[in-house]
Amino acid sequence: MTDTDLRPESLRTAALDSKAWPFEEARKLLKRYPAAANGAGDKPGGAPILFETGYGPSGLPHIGTFNEVLRTTMVRNAFHALSDQPTRLIAFSDDMDGLRKVPDNVPNGDILREHLGKPLTRIPDPFGKFDSFAAHNNAMLRQFLDRFGFDYEFASSTEYYEGGRFDDAIRGVLRAYQGILDVMLPTLRAERRGTYSPVLPVSPTSGIVLQVPVEVVDADAGTIAFVDETGERVVQSALGGLSKLQWKVDWAMRWVALGVDYEMAGKDLIDSVTQSSKIARVLGGRPPEGFNYEMFLDEKGEKISKSKGNGLSLEQWLTYGPEESLAFFAYREPKKAKALHFGVIPRAVDDYWQFRGNYPTQDVKQQLGNPVHHIHDGKVPAATLPVTFGLLLNLVGVMGEASKEQVWGYLRNYVPDATPERDPELDRLIGYALAYARDFVAPTLHRRAPEGVEVAALQRLDADLAALPADASAEDIQNIVYEIGKTGGFEQLRDWFKALYETLLGSEQGPRMGSFIALYGVANTRVLIGEALAKAG
Repeated sequence: MTDTDLRPESLRTAALDSKAWPFEEARKLLKRYPAAANGAGDKPGGAPILFETGYGPSGLPHIGTFNEVLRTTMVRNAFHALSDQPTRLIAFSDDMDGLRKVPDNVPNGDILREHLGKPLTRIPDPFGKFDSFAAHNNAMLRQFLDRFGFDYEFASSTEYYEGGRFDDAIRGVLRAYQGILDVMLPTLRAERRGTYSPVLPVSPTSGIVLQVPVEVVDADAGTIAFVDETGERVVQSALGGLSKLQWKVDWAMRWVALGVDYEMAGKDLIDSVTQSSKIARVLGGRPPEGFNYEMFLDEKGEKISKSKGNGLSLEQWLTYGPEESLAFFAYREPKKAKALHFGVIPRAVDDYWQFRGNYPTQDVKQQLGNPVHHIHDGKVPAATLPVTFGLLLNLVGVMGEASKEQVWGYLRNYVPDATPERDPELDRLIGYALAYARDFVAPTLHRRAPEGVEVAALQRLDADLAALPADASAEDIQNIVYEIGKTGGFEQLRDWFKALYETLLGSEQGPRMGSFIALYGVANTRVLIGEALAKAG
């Protein structure tokens, strides 16, 4: 963990009262199985507590997939702090779904278009690498989850349907057919009620998952009848992958068949959770615990849509910030809509490191409420950073085209013993800072000319910096900057700092100037001041 390692008993006592949302969610499972608090558990057969996440492989894995597995893992880890009861996490792929439309972000769309309506596992891979489109996306999902070290079991809907794992549960659906209709029909538009069926047969003619009314011929045998796309009445089994349940029914059936105890979902699925929970009860099961998280918004406040392309992909975030910063962003306020765009990355990076730096000195209660506890499952690395990510961005911003080696040259003046080998996480952050500054900072920089009292203030700063001893600290420099701001004729102190940012750095916001000048170097800063004063004429 850290130097302040927690004993299991003290951790458990604090976790039982912690207001951190993963612990609040985990305590729902203690109420579900009260004996789990003593480690014994009272789930039938002594089965592990089962967590589930769902994935629709009609498209490529995305940042929402990461967030759902991450947040579920945080709840699972929190439960481990509360109970010795074993757990499992299943990442379930709905790859028996019929393909409804061709995704915008895949090649060879015509290949998919020829097979619309068929189960995703029976559609050729447009990438030409796997046996099916679903197999390609499932492989991406597993690679995606393995990259972050998630502890999970992969499950394929097709394998479960075709392998007979769901046969008994499907018989249960057929037996409870009218009860399920009683739940679903009142929620549908009038025209949809006439065609709705909880069971979707796979056409023996075309292989398409048909949206047609179904007659239950023999529930115990699993036999159904329907009219296929040719107008012929077909009698066939609903078992062994010859049918697929309508998705809300499928969700409920899966909860009951697998014994799912916890699954979260987005706010847009609140009604679906409600209906699936009712269906689960009709099937004689108990809906899982869980909560509904808010959706991400773009910088305009609009809901992120894969088809619109207004979101931020996982790969894009990880180009400019480490995985921990994304986990930090995902952890905070999951029930609040948050803007997800490139501009939030630097703040997330620095906030993560600030909370990580606070962790060792906090008491147990504070540690359990600290996001980094949940990001690292209590094993929080002890290393800290000598500079903030924001300060690095300001540094590389004024440097222009720069290399890692050049940035390290400045850092050694500020932190003499800093090296890439000794500070690998700082070395990674320099790479992210260079990429972010190149793509987002540099295009916006514009150093304006100083005006009015700013000219004399900059001249005074230049003279004061020139008079500093070689070993002057960042705090010494900050005191000089602060004194000029108070006595330099500015209406407010912040006007002076704003002038420094705009004339020296070319941005509206900036770092603590004492730290920046110490990092960038007094001589280099005096060059910036000289260039600014030259613009004043």
